[in-house]
Amino acid sequence: MNFAWQAAATDGAARAGVLHTAHGAVETPVFMPVGTAGTVKAMTADAVRAAGGRIVLGNTYHLMLRPGAERVAALGGLHRMMDWPGPILTDSGGFQVMSLSKLRRMDGEGVTFQSHLDGSSHRLTPARSIEIQHLLDATITMVLDECTPFPASHDQARASMELSLRWAGLSQDAFRPRPGYGLFGIVQGSVYPDLRAASAAGLIDRGFDGYAVGGLAVGEGQEAMFSVLEATVPALPSDRPRYLMGVGTPDDLIGAVARGIDMFDCVMPTRAGRTARAYTSQGVRNLRNARYADDTGPLDPGCACPACARHARAYLHHLFRAEEMLGPMLLTWHNLRYYADLMARLRRAILAGNFTAEAASIRAGWGVAQQEAGRQEGS
Repeated sequence: MNFAWQAAATDGAARAGVLHTAHGAVETPVFMPVGTAGTVKAMTADAVRAAGGRIVLGNTYHLMLRPGAERVAALGGLHRMMDWPGPILTDSGGFQVMSLSKLRRMDGEGVTFQSHLDGSSHRLTPARSIEIQHLLDATITMVLDECTPFPASHDQARASMELSLRWAGLSQDAFRPRPGYGLFGIVQGSVYPDLRAASAAGLIDRGFDGYAVGGLAVGEGQEAMFSVLEATVPALPSDRPRYLMGVGTPDDLIGAVARGIDMFDCVMPTRAGRTARAYTSQGVRNLRNARYADDTGPLDPGCACPACARHARAYLHHLFRAEEMLGPMLLTWHNLRYYADLMARLRRAILAGNFTAEAASIRAGWGVAQQEAGRQEGS
């Protein structure tokens, strides 16, 4: 089984396809639930599958610290350990390490950092990141990169991008190709089109199984993010998957699919579920709001997840007010189901050639929850 992305249809820049991997095929566009430490928070693996998850994300930084990559390998790999036989993509750990600004020291060969858990010292290089991801048995391995902070001057962004290109080459040199496994390069360059173009060209020159766009959703705003995608995505190979890292809201996803992105991950739906926020076809609902205390309606009339099919909004409101763990579990399940359904709906629209109209219809529905709130406040 070769690792490959196969196009099924296009509608403008939007693409529908199938990603073939050693651990099964995945239809794109696709959202990947985040299982940072080997679990999607508040969810069993069966629940993730039932919510529509087909590929999940793990994280090198967190798993190398606890329980340790060598231990995961001894336990049969991440797939076996977390009961997920499907594809797993692992983030290289670069974003997490770079966020430890007071606990790390970077040089041209890698980064030395202190664990946020116990202060112990660790060294992460491109080769070590790839080795860890190999021990985890990641289906898709990410090169180690520096996530450029925002804002950054052109000179700062250039130096960061050039370091990431160097590390991408070292990561590729350390990667052990296996049938059905892939290595993705990461395009950096902040909000500067010329740097994004140079980064993409450097990665394409080396040749990767897929290409990610990194360094976005770090404070630049949606308009700037879309502008970067418009300048970057057309330069990427049309026969390889394209992954936008760490993004985002449903509106972000629709806009990115419209610009040619195939794969996404973000903690947003699971984090929102733990804080009583539900993404629905009618807009975002905060279940802690008192207006739901006596609301007998379903969370989302168009959803068949357990939160929507079996419980009223009033019950979900009660669970959060009572601080019962079932509340976060149900809303996390729902949010992941909503994201999976959104991707499936966009895919069908691309295949049918009516993506623009479908995107407009989805966005139009989001105003319902706000209208309901306004009516309640005015009564």
